Amino acid sequence: MAHQEIIYRPSGPEDDAAVAALDGSFTTDTVYEVTASPDGFTLRPVRVDPPVRKVFPDDEPDGEEAGDDTRRYAAFDGGVLCGFVVTAYEPWNRRLSVEDIEVAPEYRGRGIGSRLMDQVFARARECGAGHVWLEVTNVNAPAIRSYLRMGFTFCGMDTTLYSGTESEGEIALFMSRPCP
Repeated sequence: MAHQEIIYRPSGPEDDAAVAALDGSFTTDTVYEVTASPDGFTLRPVRVDPPVRKVFPDDEPDGEEAGDDTRRYAAFDGGVLCGFVVTAYEPWNRRLSVEDIEVAPEYRGRGIGSRLMDQVFARARECGAGHVWLEVTNVNAPAIRSYLRMGFTFCGMDTTLYSGTESEGEIALFMSRPCP
């Protein structure tokens, strides 16, 4: 497949079908073990065998992402969607949240996620956000490593967020990065 220059742009309803069809699953041979204590928590990358394959359920009803403070940005290789990110601004605490970010498997490792995050930080500056915040499951080691390389740091966790869901047993990790 010949690749053209990747184009990054705001994404609208015309991209909904491609966004819904994007494969956001991942496979990893590392997960982050979380140990909670009364004073906080520690994270430790642990190898797993066999590797973990995670497929995220489609838990967003059609149109749920639409809102005045919600924006979606997409990356295209010609007419092919290769990634997207959805953000939501929360003015009360000046937080821009990354609601979802996905890069198609065949485009991973090419900097597309970082370039999509550039769009996020441009939006954060436009909103006057003080920081960008996101949530990631402890089994998504590839994403965690990427976020750490992008300057995000851990700021919290929730051991119960996924209770009663298909992700039962996983731990929600929260990461943030100040806006420049």
